[in-house]
Amino acid sequence: MKLIINGEALEASAATLAELLAELDYEGAWLATAVNGELVRAEERQDCRLCDEDRIEILSPMQGG
Repeated sequence: MKLIINGEALEASAATLAELLAELDYEGAWLATAVNGELVRAEERQDCRLCDEDRIEILSPMQGG
């Protein structure tokens, strides 16, 4: 299915947000995720079903100063 991930179009086979994160090699509960502008908590990712054209944001903390 076609998804928009962090502003870029991508083809993915994942059915849930948790599967998508694994497919893209994102790991860790410290990630922030949103689907179509709605925050998805770590414990809800396995149940968050994806649909064609969904917009997913994946954010990870950055260090800097």
